[in-house]
Amino acid sequence: MEYTFTAANFEEEVLQSELPVLVDFYADWCGPCKMMGPVVEKCAEAYAGKMKIGKLNVDDNMAIAQKYRVVSIPHFIVFKNGEPAVTFGGAMSEADFCRKLDQVLA
Repeated sequence: MEYTFTAANFEEEVLQSELPVLVDFYADWCGPCKMMGPVVEKCAEAYAGKMKIGKLNVDDNMAIAQKYRVVSIPHFIVFKNGEPAVTFGGAMSEADFCRKLDQVLA
């Protein structure tokens, strides 16, 4: 299952989560973000129970994007214990994407 993160639930769903949380910073108009959509959705299913995975629309949640210095999208941050643990960006293959997530869980 994929989550939708917003300013209203970011603190509870991301920063206070027991599990690591991948936040996909995206925008509806972003082509590479749309390319990564199916990859993120597959990973959300594959990593269910090990990691919470969701999206945050940067246009609707500009303050959060600015706080974490998101300057280009798609941008991915994995939060562990409320802190950014791994940051990466851009379109990539599903295998490369999964490898990044595996590093966090190792």
